[in-house]
Amino acid sequence: MSLKSLAARIFASVIARRTARWAKRPVETQQQVFRALIGQGRNTAFGRDHHFEAIKSPADFAERVPIRHYEDLKPYVERVVGGEEAVLWPGRPAYFAKTSGTTSGVKYIPITAASIAYQVAASRDAILHYIHETGNADFVDGKMIFLQGSPELQEKNGIKLGRLSGISAHYVPAYLQKNRLPSWETNCIEDWEEKVDTIVEETLGEDMTVIAGIPSWVQMYFEKLQARSGKKIGELFRNFQLFIYGGVNYEPYRARFESLIGRKVDSIELFPASEGFFAYQDSQEAPGMLLLLDSGIYYEFVKASDFFEEKPQRIGLQEVELGVNYVMIISTNAGLWAYNLGDTIQFVSKNPFRIIVSGRIEHFISAFGEHVIAKEVEVAMQKAVAATGARVNEFTVVPQINPEGQQLPYHEWLVEFENTPADMQKFRSVLDRALQEQNSYYFDLIEGRILQPLKVTFIKKGGFRAYMKSKGKLGGQNKVQRLYNDRSAAEALLQQAHQEA
Repeated sequence: MSLKSLAARIFASVIARRTARWAKRPVETQQQVFRALIGQGRNTAFGRDHHFEAIKSPADFAERVPIRHYEDLKPYVERVVGGEEAVLWPGRPAYFAKTSGTTSGVKYIPITAASIAYQVAASRDAILHYIHETGNADFVDGKMIFLQGSPELQEKNGIKLGRLSGISAHYVPAYLQKNRLPSWETNCIEDWEEKVDTIVEETLGEDMTVIAGIPSWVQMYFEKLQARSGKKIGELFRNFQLFIYGGVNYEPYRARFESLIGRKVDSIELFPASEGFFAYQDSQEAPGMLLLLDSGIYYEFVKASDFFEEKPQRIGLQEVELGVNYVMIISTNAGLWAYNLGDTIQFVSKNPFRIIVSGRIEHFISAFGEHVIAKEVEVAMQKAVAATGARVNEFTVVPQINPEGQQLPYHEWLVEFENTPADMQKFRSVLDRALQEQNSYYFDLIEGRILQPLKVTFIKKGGFRAYMKSKGKLGGQNKVQRLYNDRSAAEALLQQAHQEA
């Protein structure tokens, strides 16, 4: 055992004990975070506008500070971007994470020195929890790669701005710098396909032990590696032990990954965003990700079924239920107050509090009142793949409200197969039945002959990448949207179709 791996095991034990202390006191921990945030927020323009001096409890906070989307917070953000101090948080942010908004154009998410420190610590602690549980630390001696956006930063009124992954690249600890790939120059390449091609050349002869990134883009890297070398990834990188991912559910990609690798490797799921780092997988045995309660973020939860009411009820940890779909509302030490992150989550454990990401509150199909969410279609796909031996590269689901002729409406699944199922009828049947089992509204619509069973449209290989490239969203933190409540994406994707199943 090397000195570095021994040190990693010792440090992992320290972090695991530290985590256990706050995880055993979840409600008290969140109360402490709440008081600290309100105390800091009093000295800001936002705090004065919302009378933070009068807020003594979460109920007071919910009464005085309404749930906000980015568009609602934008007037305050624009003041920060303009150079004003103490608008949302004391002082000025250290960075802006620049993201693409759906209705507001470019979004500037403030990141403070305190919030980026928690982001970096969470990434580190996820790996340390894995080491603590498994005892496996040998991988720290090998090479590691995170497929991410460019680390080059711009500046706006004295505040640096860039993609979150690019900002995070500046915080790789010194003891990992020698292990880190790709080179800085390669990481700065903007064109994603050129960047991946260059990463392939840089990593071919290296001892890669940890690979991280959004599954769809890591898959692209693996496919290019295999095409270049003629070898399975596990043969090319014999010590490859750990895949770290976030952003999307890994399960729809797992079979394809294991085929490309040639064997199974352990994985760690993360839940980071520009707005904060919310959870990570702390155990290879227990389902879900540990919700980070001691990281400068105060959480409130709204039942997804009630979210679009005029004044939905906001609850704290002590009131959540297992298996219920919640919209996660955050207040942070970067000055986001009662902010609708847009993600929906479900609790799978309350001791400790562990969650899964179930989708996006604005990404669902309810064209017929069924309110199908991302988790449901992903579970259905997982079952269909397992039952038929198919392998799927990518998919999305849209409603077909006005089919030709006298047909009933249906859900159209646009699927890019790596290996098509031998029995397509069985694939469709398992897919539809699994969705009915999870969603009683969908079941009723099928039983009542309001909808006909789903249909599958084949998208040619590389079709989703071509679509994402055409939208300027190839690579980095971009990911394919699982669900649309209309056919806004369908027509462009259907140009990549080559047959109907």
